[in-house]
Amino acid sequence: MSTELIKVAVVGASGRMGREVVKMVLEDESLQLVSAVSPNSGPIDAATFAGKPNCGVVVSATLEEALTTAKADVLVDFSVPQAGYGNAKMAIEYGVRPIMGVTGFSPEQIEELDELCKRRGIGGLIAPNFSIGAILMMKFAAEASKYLPHVEIIEYHGDQKLDAPSGTSIKTAELISQVRQELRQGNPKEEEIIEGSRGGYYNGFRIHSVRLPGVFAQQEVIFGGYGQTLKIRHDSYDRAGYMPGVRASTSR
Repeated sequence: MSTELIKVAVVGASGRMGREVVKMVLEDESLQLVSAVSPNSGPIDAATFAGKPNCGVVVSATLEEALTTAKADVLVDFSVPQAGYGNAKMAIEYGVRPIMGVTGFSPEQIEELDELCKRRGIGGLIAPNFSIGAILMMKFAAEASKYLPHVEIIEYHGDQKLDAPSGTSIKTAELISQVRQELRQGNPKEEEIIEGSRGGYYNGFRIHSVRLPGVFAQQEVIFGGYGQTLKIRHDSYDRAGYMPGVRASTSR
């Protein structure tokens, strides 16, 4: 087994998730932080974000600067949705595997990035959620929909989240739709007295987004059948819970 360290670049290093990634990389003996990107943080030591002693990696203002000054094996991106596609494309151009924690990619962009990775002979990952529990929740929900096709999704996040519905709920809906034929639920004569009260429409069922202060990240998938309901729920309480999934994604 190779003992060579995996060299990691972190984009969005000053953000809430980025700080956790920097901390995880610095504490993992199999990983090496080689660059960090945060446009507005200035040339400070990246370990500052994680409350760690200086590690010698000076924060870069741009991704191009980071990829040029240090050779990375993996790019972990928890920046903003608007930058995700461009960051992934640039990483691939430099031969760096993109591990994308940002959402908002179109199917066409994903297909293009996949093709670019194949040409470079590298892997990549776009993940709506790095929590192992959330991934299992999505898997179990897809399995349940084969037998209980009447379903709705409710996802809860803090009031500062930028996108709605969440990437996790969209991915859950996609997985359900792969095994469940489209079924338009509810009374065909129903009428929304307040527009949007029934949630977002997806392949016959609804996704509801709750945004409130004090909430971290939860999702509930509710199935209904004759005389019964089934609820599959996942709750995240701390960003550290995502790090095992991020760590697994950086493996060779």
